[in-house]
Amino acid sequence: MIRLLLLFLLLPAAGCGALSRLSDLGRPPAMTAITDPTVARDYKPLSMPMPAPEQAPTQVASLWRPGSRAFFRDQRAAQVGDLLTILVELTDNADFENNSTATRAGSEAMAIPNLFGIKGKIISKVTGAGSLSTNSNNSNVATGSLKRNETMTLRLAGTITQVLPNGNLVVAARQEVRMNSELRVLQVSGIVRPQDIASDNTVTHDRMAEARISYGGKGQLTDLQTPRYGQQLMDIVLPF
Repeated sequence: MIRLLLLFLLLPAAGCGALSRLSDLGRPPAMTAITDPTVARDYKPLSMPMPAPEQAPTQVASLWRPGSRAFFRDQRAAQVGDLLTILVELTDNADFENNSTATRAGSEAMAIPNLFGIKGKIISKVTGAGSLSTNSNNSNVATGSLKRNETMTLRLAGTITQVLPNGNLVVAARQEVRMNSELRVLQVSGIVRPQDIASDNTVTHDRMAEARISYGGKGQLTDLQTPRYGQQLMDIVLPF
């Protein structure tokens, strides 16, 4: 009964994945259409704590605009819809090792020579000679080790999707690359300050707040490297 229930639960998920793979049978994965990021299903405008707005003072007969970075108009991205280049150079190295040892031993013994006139020998014959003594030993040895080395280098163009009240910019970048039968999808989003955008209209990922970086895709290689739904379910529910 349990096997049938698990089978019925897995059929819809497996069916969706199988239909998706069958639709790409005999051809490489199809690219998605270029759309407005703000109309995506998972897009949500950000709301962050903002300072009180300040109105820039005006100066009569002056060509200088308060808040400008240069005398001439700045060509860097500043408004919704402007483009900028996001540089991702991520190098992550981690090496952890933890060893612990714990040992505990306990011993308890109790004797009853007389109990309301009943001799201890009688009690020993009835209950056993060792029933009034206890011994316990506990030992625990644990060793843990973690080593990780990850490197990611990306360079892709993004779009300003929102300008926050304090002037910070919400940016989103998406790029699809298809090689043979494998489709790679790159996604980067976050919040940047206008002053962190370089003169060549680029910004690095370490200058982005709430950065979300994704590198994945789909295709024949990804399908072979991904465990099946049944195997994933067994890995989750099995205790051993």
